[in-house]
Amino acid sequence: MFQPVIPLTGNTGWKFLEATYDRQLESYTESAQVRLDQDYLAEKFSKPVAVEDFLKDSRLLRISLTSFDLGGEEWKRGFINKVLTEVADPESTFLTRLNNPNYTAFANAMKPVDGKITLAPAAISAISADFATQSFEAAVGEVDDNMRISLNFKSDIDGIVGNGSSDTAVLYRILANVPVRTLLEGALNIPSQVTNLTIERQADIFKERLQSVFGINKMSELASPEIVDKAIQRFHLMESIKEGAANYSPASAALTLLSNGLGSQGSQNLFLSLL
Repeated sequence: MFQPVIPLTGNTGWKFLEATYDRQLESYTESAQVRLDQDYLAEKFSKPVAVEDFLKDSRLLRISLTSFDLGGEEWKRGFINKVLTEVADPESTFLTRLNNPNYTAFANAMKPVDGKITLAPAAISAISADFATQSFEAAVGEVDDNMRISLNFKSDIDGIVGNGSSDTAVLYRILANVPVRTLLEGALNIPSQVTNLTIERQADIFKERLQSVFGINKMSELASPEIVDKAIQRFHLMESIKEGAANYSPASAALTLLSNGLGSQGSQNLFLSLL
């Protein structure tokens, strides 16, 4: 299996990934396992699939969910069945209340008719392509999770902002989207302890920080290419600062000096100086 190449961390690594993304994705897509999974998807959906059979087929479920950035959720068979049942009911408000864009996209794509999922060839091709992309980005996360968070932010932010959405709606979507929230928390230097506050207060803090750091007046501006780039760059910068601070703690300084050979007396004196 092709493994993504990210030789450096931080902004330099991110720029490298951006510059080589298309080429690396193509190499990953051509790997045997991805091709086999794509062929399996096409074969199974070459005819209507009963929802019951879909839920029993672990491999088909994994491929389908991964395509909608829901990889790892295939164990939630009861919940997935609920999603597919509700999307088939025109009077249901379940997905609206769930407020999860990924599950909404999945449900609409797989919407069953008379208990069966029927996909057109174009839909199968689109899901297959999305499967390769999402699988590649998951593989990126195994190399450097901050890079996957950045990729998720870049791909998700347009859908979160939405056309004509209110600032409050956008802020709540940000808070509900783990990678987008993670990146903005890091970029805006917002402590994770804010989760102890009310959702309304969290939204206010994010709005205030977005305005002061990026100078935006409306949350819709967050999706502009310029702001997206600034947010990702600042995220990696802040992560590098945190990592640097950790590396230069008194304990790490002691270990560095010791590893360079201070000798036993020097070691004793160093540890005494830290007390």
